Amino acid sequence: MTAPQPAISAIVPAFRAAHLLPRVLAPLIALRDAGEISEVIVIDDVSPDDTAEVAERLGAQVIRSTRNGGPGAARNLGARAATGDLLWMVDSDVIPEADGPRHIRAAFAEPGVRAVFGSYDELPDGAPWFSRYKNLTHRYYHQLARREASTFWAGCGAVDREFYLSIGGFDAETYRVPSIEDIELGYRIRRHGGRILLIREFEAKHLKVWTIPNAIHTDIFRRALPWARLMISQEGVPDDLNTSWGERVKALVALVLVLALLATPLAAEAGLLALAAAALALALNRDFARYLYGHGGLGIAVGGLIYHQFYYIYSATVFVWCLFEYHVLRRRELRTIS
Repeated sequence: MTAPQPAISAIVPAFRAAHLLPRVLAPLIALRDAGEISEVIVIDDVSPDDTAEVAERLGAQVIRSTRNGGPGAARNLGARAATGDLLWMVDSDVIPEADGPRHIRAAFAEPGVRAVFGSYDELPDGAPWFSRYKNLTHRYYHQLARREASTFWAGCGAVDREFYLSIGGFDAETYRVPSIEDIELGYRIRRHGGRILLIREFEAKHLKVWTIPNAIHTDIFRRALPWARLMISQEGVPDDLNTSWGERVKALVALVLVLALLATPLAAEAGLLALAAAALALALNRDFARYLYGHGGLGIAVGGLIYHQFYYIYSATVFVWCLFEYHVLRRRELRTIS
């Protein structure tokens, strides 16, 4: 006799998402109506627009949060109300593919799996070159990462509801704005013995339109700073995704390149070093450049590769600062207190 399939509840945290929900919810509502998932729950995180009304009109179950607590708190609220065995978490600016339930159920059929996540597709929204570069970069790293993941991504991922609730869900007190709440949850899932799988074919389309200012702010204050502090104080640096050893070498080369360029007016030898570093950076990033070219054309490949060196520099600088903060400033503060 065939065992019954686990029920899936879709959880969508939403804030100022009224303009996005018609596209995001359409495939989820269709999957619910087809019996592939059991319910679609939208948590309105005290939106100033008509997010809740739009979600209700589209046929979703809506939960209105009493305070703006960020996506982690919203997901926790939805998880407690859900009835499914598995929670499919979908961001309000992400359109999931219709085969999502099949990938989710297949992953959870493996022993010990407590979470699974996927990847953005290769055709993100957002016409500006920078926005396409940023979304394609996210996909690039997920497509290269290990199947046995060390962390979690909540943009389009699923968790075992009972297990998730047993370990406390997202840390909504530490992360009250969109940040690394999903990464931290992934670490806890692993510490409690759960497996996390990255399924490359489990895809979704990102609707976010990036600009350089909001990317820098997000990369530094919502990602690099909190993630570096978490890794240094608790987890260590995993050899995966954009913290792999290969990425660390690329960051070092980018730093040498910029320092050599700055020193070139003072010493001719620095110009030669800059040329060597630029050639090495190009060689190390050739697969990434080829990927950007194949999915976005020459302009995105050139612009993305140049910006990516800048990304390496500010990300590495943040990590070095966090090392100094933890090993020097923190110890000095502890000595002062004692």
